[in-house]
Amino acid sequence: MPHAPGDRIFGVETEFGCLVSDESFGTPEGAVELVKDSLFFDLHIGAIDLHARDEVFEPAANGGFLVNGGRMYIDAVGTHLEYATAECRDLRNLVANDRAGQRLIVQALKELGLEDAVAFYNNSVDHFGGHTFGCHENYLVRANDEFLSFAPPLLYPFLVTRQIFAGVGRVGGHLLTTNYAQPTYEEVVNNPIDYIWVSNVYGVVPDHDVPFQLSQRADHIIKTIAGRVRFNRALINPKWEHFYSHDGMQRLHLLFGESNQNEYAYALKVGTTHLVLRLLEEHRVPESLQLAEPLIALRQVSRDQDFRWLVERADGGTIGAVDLQREYLALAQTYRGTNDDTDWTLDAWESVLDGLAADPMTLADRVDWVAKRQIVEQYMAEEGLDWSSDALHSVDLEYHNINPEQSLFHAMQGMGQTQRMASDLDILDAMTSPPQNTRAKARAACVKHVLDRKSRRYYAFDWNAAAVDKQTFFEFDDPFDTYEDVRP
Repeated sequence: MPHAPGDRIFGVETEFGCLVSDESFGTPEGAVELVKDSLFFDLHIGAIDLHARDEVFEPAANGGFLVNGGRMYIDAVGTHLEYATAECRDLRNLVANDRAGQRLIVQALKELGLEDAVAFYNNSVDHFGGHTFGCHENYLVRANDEFLSFAPPLLYPFLVTRQIFAGVGRVGGHLLTTNYAQPTYEEVVNNPIDYIWVSNVYGVVPDHDVPFQLSQRADHIIKTIAGRVRFNRALINPKWEHFYSHDGMQRLHLLFGESNQNEYAYALKVGTTHLVLRLLEEHRVPESLQLAEPLIALRQVSRDQDFRWLVERADGGTIGAVDLQREYLALAQTYRGTNDDTDWTLDAWESVLDGLAADPMTLADRVDWVAKRQIVEQYMAEEGLDWSSDALHSVDLEYHNINPEQSLFHAMQGMGQTQRMASDLDILDAMTSPPQNTRAKARAACVKHVLDRKSRRYYAFDWNAAAVDKQTFFEFDDPFDTYEDVRP
């Protein structure tokens, strides 16, 4: 299906943490299973998989595609609930579809009567356990085999510095400890998928030298790019998969990101990344922007308590993260006038960078890490605490509670202290309606067809196809197409 220059498909996968506050209830793993079952069997928000999409990571009945075009499932790595948005082409649809996934989880908790015993969080780190959860962005990029040769080093500077407006903030830090012992035969047998990395599994210990940092995941990223990432967390994970590829475009999977509560920051993160990818597709980014050590810069920016955010350039010298972002912004100005999303992104990008340069702490209405830091500092002042108090980790966590009736962030939003991209009505509509300008519309119609019939014995869904019974199969190869002629 023809689409305009600069048009792109994007989507976001969010892994949720689960906390059980009532010990008599059971385990977080049990709660995750209950919520998943309630979503599909009580609320009927989707068609649960009858087949195994992956025998190890996504077995049958582990999740399914939804009537809103998204997908809800239990990720076997960590046994956590994960939500993948529908394919989207504009920022407001993406934000609404993402928030709809959160509201569906909360609705299931209420249906089960568990909202006071169980909570879900879109944070990206376990302060005490040392685990990190992903918020992975997916972009359809025009790429060939050479793209991964020239583009990543020109993308890294943007990615490691965008945390100045996209970071969600965290109290404290982590240090990684690595065990380089060779895997045993038993370990290889027990880890058939990722055995080649068993020797690289690392431990995590608290770092008490950092009171607060911009990013929750910066301490856990150990590679710039990696194909298999269970124990190799990277900035980029290329996934050239057939059900995403189309017309010379491939899925680019970004691992370094975190779950923004603030809708403005969420949209700005995706909007700016989309524009930078277009710059790379058109070979507009000069090599002079490359960094000497991207992973070192990632942690230095996150941990800089003075907000100078200096990074070392590959050709010598240093540059501040704000000025580096302005370099990308200046290049992207060539796209002004492309569409409303582009113009909003350019204006918001410039405005936030100006605010960060003048006084970062004035941006609590738009930037998560600023809002969280102010909440934590207010709590410290009221309770007479310092940065060493473990109680601050609980405040940090409750910022990310996805239940609007319990979340510290949503308390701010309810008082009108945040800038929004989607209304509550948009989110409510997105709980049951897919984006109307991608293939998600056709796939969601097939899901609804299966849910509406009495017998649900034979069906199968994937991102690019649907079988609604033994004889009827539809292909959705073009993610830009709505397949208006495909209605079961």
